Amino acid sequence: MATSSRTRARKPLSRERVLARAIALADADGIEGLSMRKLGQALGVEAMSLYNYFANKAELVAAMVDRVIEQFELPDDEPKWDRAIRRCAVSAHDLLLEHRWACALALVPTDNRAMSGPRLRYMEWLLRTLRSARFSADLSYSAYHTLDSHIFGFTLWQLGHAQAARNFASADENIEQWAARLIEQMRPEFPHLAEHAEQHMSPGAPDGRQEFEFGLDLILEGLKKQRRAGAARA
Repeated sequence: MATSSRTRARKPLSRERVLARAIALADADGIEGLSMRKLGQALGVEAMSLYNYFANKAELVAAMVDRVIEQFELPDDEPKWDRAIRRCAVSAHDLLLEHRWACALALVPTDNRAMSGPRLRYMEWLLRTLRSARFSADLSYSAYHTLDSHIFGFTLWQLGHAQAARNFASADENIEQWAARLIEQMRPEFPHLAEHAEQHMSPGAPDGRQEFEFGLDLILEGLKKQRRAGAARA
C-alpha cells in the first residue's frame, strides 16, 4: 500500500522540534495562549504525544526560557571587560524583546526547579568577567546587581509601556492618534510631561534600544570610576 504524501512529509517529532514550535507560538500569541493542545495541533500530533518530551506545560515553558537565555552572548574573546559586558547586555536585551514572554519568566521560574543551567552560566560569566577585571568582591557584588537589574528591569519597563500603549489605543484610533489626544489633555496641568510625551512621538526620537544602551553606558562608566577608585585605595 502506497504511503500518502502527507505521511511522507511529516517530520519526526523530537524534543527540539516541540521546543522550537512552542517558542514560535508563544512569540505569536503570548505565553498565555500556549497550550499543549494548541501545540499538538501545530505539530500535527495528539497533545498526549508531547508528554513524552515534557512532563507538563510548566516544564515546557521552563525549557523555552532556558533556550532564550542560552542564546545570550557571553564573549570570552573580548579583552576589554566593559565591551564584553556591553555585548552580553545588548544581546540579552534584544533576545528578551524578541521573545517578550520570557523576561518575567526568567526572573520567576514556573516549575519550582532550582535555577537552570543557562541562567547560572550567564550569572557566572558576568561575575567572572568583573572579578577578572580586578573588581573587588564587594564591588562585583554591587556591579552584578546593577547590570542584571538594568538588563531585565529596563526590558520589562519597555515591554510594559509598549503593551500599555496598545491597550489604551482603541480599534478606532491608532497609537499616534491616541498619544496626540493624551498629550493635549495633559498639557495644561502637566506641561513637562506633555513635552516628554511629544519627544517620544517626534520623528527620529530615540528608540528603546538607544535608551537601553544610554543607561548601560552610564552604568559602565560609573563602574570604571569605582574600579579606579578602588585600585587607588588599594
